[in-house]
Amino acid sequence: MCRFLVYKGKDEILLSKLILEPQHSILTQSYDSRLRLDTRRPHNGDGFGVGYYTPPSLGPTPCLFTSTIPAWNCINLERLASKTTSSLIFAHVRATTEGSLSDSNCHPFSHGRLMWMHNGNIGCWRHVKRSLALGIEPKWFNSVQGSTDSEWAFALFLDSLHKAGCDPDDLDGDERGFGHRVLREAVLTTIKRINRLIAEIPTNQRNDEDARSLLNFAVTDGQSVVCTRYVSSAKDEAASLYFSSGTSWKEEGKGNYKMERRDKGADIVLVASEPLTFERDNWVTVPTNSVLTVHKQTVMIHPIMDEYYNQSPSYVRSSGFAVSKGLVSSAPGATAAPATAAARGQSPANGGLTPAMAGDGSIMPTADGQTRELKERLKAVQQRVADVEA
Repeated sequence: MCRFLVYKGKDEILLSKLILEPQHSILTQSYDSRLRLDTRRPHNGDGFGVGYYTPPSLGPTPCLFTSTIPAWNCINLERLASKTTSSLIFAHVRATTEGSLSDSNCHPFSHGRLMWMHNGNIGCWRHVKRSLALGIEPKWFNSVQGSTDSEWAFALFLDSLHKAGCDPDDLDGDERGFGHRVLREAVLTTIKRINRLIAEIPTNQRNDEDARSLLNFAVTDGQSVVCTRYVSSAKDEAASLYFSSGTSWKEEGKGNYKMERRDKGADIVLVASEPLTFERDNWVTVPTNSVLTVHKQTVMIHPIMDEYYNQSPSYVRSSGFAVSKGLVSSAPGATAAPATAAARGQSPANGGLTPAMAGDGSIMPTADGQTRELKERLKAVQQRVADVEA
């Protein structure tokens, strides 16, 4: 499926330093998604989009550049990215699931000061679409220009935001935007409404369509950013999502970028479907079924506590469903692929995957990806201590 990237910084950055230059940039991911476990469809070549905010003197609405040309083959993207700076950037490369190949179906989508991206799918979409459309106000219904489930989810978000007492069309209000709490609640309400619509479909009318949804959303009002990593299942892993924060995004060699942290604060936050670099320590896995909020470069993560949430840190989810959609990577924190399990002489777990394994073959809980990373870092520290003592 798709891949997306979010940059939120204290200072402006050249788009090329995120989109073009890093070893595993969003451009590279459009043709070489090497971290993807599903190799049947390795390309994200069904168009791309870049959205960014300009100086306040030009107004609060974002500037969007979208194209159905594959990102790797668009000379205008290179020209634009090498001369444009912004402190808040959305980028997206697309692999179609719903909707035709057209500019109107390329992410990000925007309305007023808001910008929206989605990586994933809405379950039973052909059954849900009509009910979703009838459940929103005509204003938001008419705002949909394309045919993707992602844009309809955005319309549902706008409807939820409006019903919460905020006007998505307001461009003259508070310069601080709608506020991160308001955005977060509107996104969570959107997820609840999608789940409710799917639950209302009679089982005998689903025609064996999968009711599970993968809802990795990203939304911003130009000030705060809210991202979700979510799957409507208590057993399955969500599509991959990572974040990185620090004080500077530094190039140490051609294409070799690294997030530096000189103090406890953060001037830069990156959120991405796949890490832009192969610096393991730079990236943290966002837990499944959680919402990540970026407010003034401060990252906050809250669990999405519904019927699909599991509070046990050792609970192991299957990645089979997300892998089948091409939405799980083999980056740090991901689960082991079926081939890896077979090589160890083990039978694949539910959904075709097994939990990630430690070096001694023991199962390590990786529901959120954090346990494995912490254990490996601890092992490395212990090895360095042993070397010093020797």
